[in-house]
Amino acid sequence: MTYEMIRTERQGDVLVVTLNRPERLNAAPPQMFEEIGHAIENLDGARAVLITGEGRAFCSGADLAGRDQAQVSPAERAKNSLTNSYNPTMLKIAHARVPIVSAVNGPAAGIGCSLALAADFCIAGESGYFLQAFVNIGLVPDGGASWMLARLVGKARATEMMLLGERIYGPRAAEWGLIHKCVPDVVLMEEAMALATRLAAGPTVALGLMRQGLAAALESEYAAAMAGEAERQSIAGQTEDAREGAISFLQKRKAQFKGA
Repeated sequence: MTYEMIRTERQGDVLVVTLNRPERLNAAPPQMFEEIGHAIENLDGARAVLITGEGRAFCSGADLAGRDQAQVSPAERAKNSLTNSYNPTMLKIAHARVPIVSAVNGPAAGIGCSLALAADFCIAGESGYFLQAFVNIGLVPDGGASWMLARLVGKARATEMMLLGERIYGPRAAEWGLIHKCVPDVVLMEEAMALATRLAAGPTVALGLMRQGLAAALESEYAAAMAGEAERQSIAGQTEDAREGAISFLQKRKAQFKGA
């Protein structure tokens, strides 16, 4: 597939996905999310993903202009785009087989906020910010934000973000626990790439199973969560990386995981 709105590049075992509409602050048409979803599904051996934005923004939100839906009302256009493009990609990120890091430079607004926070690790520069801008235009959060925000920062702060529609800059986002950490702008990509590279060197199957386990546990009772852990432990225990982990422990050396 030829991408028009994102750029992909392999750096070692990391697939870097860059949102590439800098002239629009990486505002995201449905096609952009479809391309992101395709890239997430077609890793070509990559063992971690890093998502960032070109230029001054991570993603300034959805862009529904330009789709051939002339006979459809704006409300139906938004619903169709969420159902057919944005939401399927968010689910592909949730179900990805490898860890995902996001590096937030500038605004992560609307659906861009959801995209950034869907990563396993979200790192923001000091000038990066997260914005649920929907209240300012009479709409409601989407891209899973109403599910995600309360689990990340609790009901009170999620309510603040959604109902007041104010910018949450990197330092405050880190203080709240909304993101993994905030770093100076000049080292954002260095820090994000270092983390993605570290994850790419890990036991890939086990890391993927951990992602699945975390997602399932958010919706499971205690006993069901433990039963799921036992099943995933059985799968992880049969990998070459698990065998290497046990041998390296006995030999008192650092494990060299191969991702299998």
